[in-house]
Amino acid sequence: MPFLRIGLIQMVCEKGEIVDNLEQTAKYIQEASEKQVDFLVFPEMSITGYVDPTQDPSSILSLNSIEVNKFVQLTQGYEMAVIAGIIENSHFKKPYITQIIANNGNLMGYYRKITIIDEEVLWFVPGDELPVFVTNEFNYSLAICADIDNEELFASYQEKGVNLIFHPSAPGLYGDQQTRNWRTGFDWWSSKCITQLGHYAKKYHLWIAVATQAGRTCDEDFPGGGFVFAPDGRCLFQSHDWHPGAIYLEIDLGSLSVKEI
Repeated sequence: MPFLRIGLIQMVCEKGEIVDNLEQTAKYIQEASEKQVDFLVFPEMSITGYVDPTQDPSSILSLNSIEVNKFVQLTQGYEMAVIAGIIENSHFKKPYITQIIANNGNLMGYYRKITIIDEEVLWFVPGDELPVFVTNEFNYSLAICADIDNEELFASYQEKGVNLIFHPSAPGLYGDQQTRNWRTGFDWWSSKCITQLGHYAKKYHLWIAVATQAGRTCDEDFPGGGFVFAPDGRCLFQSHDWHPGAIYLEIDLGSLSVKEI
């Protein structure tokens, strides 16, 4: 597979509005199919929105829930792997932050965020597995948002033979929404990704692709940001700004180059 086509979605994921978020998801899946992408990546918690599960327990979903099944069915007839985010029920008192993978009407796998820190400790429980998903040409896996601060995770993926990591994120921006400086927020997240993920990409010889929640929700703002890092550490692509939308890219795995499609 000398070329790889991916879609990175900068999406407004309103909190608790699962029906609306699934409608957006369906539109992007249809659009991405016309671009013939291999992977379509939605941000962290794209289906449920980034809610406080103690305040909105109805947004906590199981892997066999009606809502997850609806998402999986949206992929029916499409060969691309579609990666989306939920708050997942667990047998603990707190839920997981989970990214699920669906392809052609089947749930192919999931990753539960391992790095639960800061305020998330009050709401979520960490996962404890590093799954590896296999294609004909390479192995891929997932990291989610705060995993960016967990270098050991990226080192472990290298040891497992992973070539490509998708990094769905939803880093909330601090400060008053009414006086939000969107450029400052976007630049902060962009700098963090380029500095840290670029370092991991080079040190562990990984492709890393990022898709980030964007825009304003009912009580929180998100910076957006789509990025692709090559195994030599270079940022081959970054989104132009923080506005919601889709990014479709063709990656030449041999020449380490990217172009928009």
